[in-house]
Order: sequence, then C-alpha cells, then structure tokens
Amino acid sequence: MARDRGLEELLRETLGDRPGLTEKSMFGGWAFLLNGNLLCGARSDGMLVRLGKGNDGWALALPGVIQMSMGERIMHGWVRAKAEAYGDDALRRRLLDAALAYVESLPGK
Repeated sequence: MARDRGLEELLRETLGDRPGLTEKSMFGGWAFLLNGNLLCGARSDGMLVRLGKGNDGWALALPGVIQMSMGERIMHGWVRAKAEAYGDDALRRRLLDAALAYVESLPGK
C-alpha cells in the first residue's frame, strides 16, 4: 500500500500542533498517534479513522465512508474515508474530532 503524502498534509493541518501527537509508518501508510494510541492514518486507499467500537454507525451512514477491513478481517470501530469524504473540510474535521474524543478517553501508552 502506498503512502498518500497529500492526505498526510491534510491530516497535519487539521490535527494541528497538539501535545502527545506523533507520527510513524504503519500498515503500509502513515499513522498518527495520540499519547501512543492510534488515532488515524493516511494511505493511498483513504483516511483511516478510529472511532471506537459502537461509535462508528453515524460515520458509516455518510457518503464515501466505509467499514475498515484488513484482508478479510472487519475492524470494528474504525472507518475508511475515501477522497470524496476526507476532501470535504467540514466532514474531515467532524471525523477527526470524533476520533480525538475517543482516543483522548483512552489511557496513554
């Protein structure tokens, strides 16, 4: 899976400079972590967003947002936003705000 450097920049701009935010190569793309917990990611197949199990129904109802899977394994609590979704500034912000709210509730690693 190839990296999407344009999406990586969009995520950096949207997430801003916040304490505990780090980045690293993961899952064939680029991952953003908050206090050591996965928050979101950028890959050539879309923006990955961690919403938490049971918190993703509203996002899956949006156009351009699908359930994340790795191979045949469904990743409950994670969604993949296609370019049509993450290209919308307000929608990208809404997804990332929800991811931040969830990941901020987790203990740091």
